Amino acid sequence: MEEDQIHVVTDAEAEVPEPEIDNREEAAEALAEATVLEEVAAQELTAEDFLPLEPETQAPPLEDSRLKAVLEAIIYITEEPLTLDQICAGIEQPRERVALLLEQLSAEYDREDRGLMIREIAGGLRMTTKPEHHEAVRRFVRNINPPLKLSLPALETLAVIAYKQPITAPEIMEIRGVQGAGVLKTLLDRKLIGTAGRKNVVGKPILYKTTREFLVQFGLKDLNELPTLKEFQEIGRMDTEDSAAPQDRGEPAQAEAPATHDAEAPPAESQAT
Repeated sequence: MEEDQIHVVTDAEAEVPEPEIDNREEAAEALAEATVLEEVAAQELTAEDFLPLEPETQAPPLEDSRLKAVLEAIIYITEEPLTLDQICAGIEQPRERVALLLEQLSAEYDREDRGLMIREIAGGLRMTTKPEHHEAVRRFVRNINPPLKLSLPALETLAVIAYKQPITAPEIMEIRGVQGAGVLKTLLDRKLIGTAGRKNVVGKPILYKTTREFLVQFGLKDLNELPTLKEFQEIGRMDTEDSAAPQDRGEPAQAEAPATHDAEAPPAESQAT
């Protein structure tokens, strides 16, 4: 009996090694899975890596001829001068390509058979009429509408500010010899001048300067394009010769009384340029 019981126990123990084989397989699978997880972690993937790819937002490529036409239309329809950065950002094209096409477009407008040109004004590009056609265009506009212009006191004040800026109201009055508070308000309303802080003297008067709108309205690239004193003297000499011409033909010349105060300015001062 004891031998049989021992034999039975021995047979039961002989069947024990079989589960050990399953344990080795599970361990191998766990090791393989751990290896895969380590490889994934090594790639440092984030949640964004599992998101679907977004389509590219870049504008489709355009041929040079078509892009040049687009640039021409953009410059034509905009009232304010456009900088190169604004154009490149708006049409989503490289700066070098846009600059090259703008140069080609400007050269095309420089031909004699074109009445317009692309000029750099106030740091940007704008389409304007050519200087040689200004007189013809001016006559055409005058035949359609009466001229809208600044009064003489307003032009004098604006000229003083343009050449002496920044400048205070008392300094302007000292140069012109008359009060000009009303004229300053007119120029401020038309955004031809703006404030530039206060002067560090007694009373701290406001300083005035010209604005970007001043450059736009007068078609200037910057203040360096303002006429020099020599050019003003030449213009004055030509005006003197023109005013003396009627007397040479025996015709009386009409004399204009100089304005002594800004209150005597004509109503045209309230009109737009």
